[in-house]
Amino acid sequence: MLAAMPAAALADAPLEIRISKGYGILYLPLLVMEKQRLFEKHAARLGAGNCRVSWVLLDGGGSINDAMMAGTLDFAGTGAPGFIDLWARARGIPNVEVVGVSGLSATSLWLNANRPRIRSLRDFTAKDKIAVPGIKTSLSAVVLQMMASKILGPRHFAALDALTANYPHPAAMRALIERRDGVSAHLASPPFSYLELLHKDVHRVLSSVDVLGNITLDVIFAPRRFTQSHPLMVDVFLDALDEANRFIAAHRHVAAALYAADAAVSVSAREVLGMLDDPDTRFSLIPNQIMDYVNFLYGTGTIRIKPERWTELFVPQLVARVSHRVDKSGR
Repeated sequence: MLAAMPAAALADAPLEIRISKGYGILYLPLLVMEKQRLFEKHAARLGAGNCRVSWVLLDGGGSINDAMMAGTLDFAGTGAPGFIDLWARARGIPNVEVVGVSGLSATSLWLNANRPRIRSLRDFTAKDKIAVPGIKTSLSAVVLQMMASKILGPRHFAALDALTANYPHPAAMRALIERRDGVSAHLASPPFSYLELLHKDVHRVLSSVDVLGNITLDVIFAPRRFTQSHPLMVDVFLDALDEANRFIAAHRHVAAALYAADAAVSVSAREVLGMLDDPDTRFSLIPNQIMDYVNFLYGTGTIRIKPERWTELFVPQLVARVSHRVDKSGR
């Protein structure tokens, strides 16, 4: 009996679920999940109540991918391109394979500049520095490449890569406003994009939605082995995220206040509400235009494996939910 006690205690130990989130408005559903303990709520509802959730703040595709590969995350919110790159690199390697769990959010990334001469992508020179949260790997870095491909031509997709510099969004905003470290531009998400434009010396050069459309920017992904060994946790996550999205839609003032109280920068609930009212800002489990990233990354040689459909990238639970919603809507 004494010998069996440690094993029994271990069996009763709660399963720890580790989830990462980022700084911007794009991660608001995860913040709502955290503050309202929605994962725990749906775990109990589905009979998986013996779990606890820990939240990690990470910014930049490279750091998130590194944490996932190291086995320190179970679910991660990240830019869609970073996930797709890791999906392709880890494909077929059982211990490190990853899979998409759901879409997360869409909004417009704004390229803001503090030099009056910068009015288009063609105006940048070797003296400029564009702040992004992860060189070549972050969402902002890849979106910048995609916009360069559209505006400057496909052969020039990497024309601005040499100008990019690694800054988390809060630090990038301070550097842009204060003209520090030679930073002349920042490809930013809300609230940083909005707050930067409150300063008279900062102007918007372009919007990602104007160039690429309202494409899903952030997604949720997980280790494939985790989703296969704990399929119920995937359903718990999807139910919790879906409730968070519905909460934001029904209680925008409360959601705005939650974000303002937790933000890494000084921003009021009223300002956040204005950002949520922007029609470009959307929260949904359904990934939109994900194959645009796949085609771009494959065409530029960033990934060498190309899925034919978005469904190859995501867990079957999400595919089933999307099919059900499409069937119900008739579209």
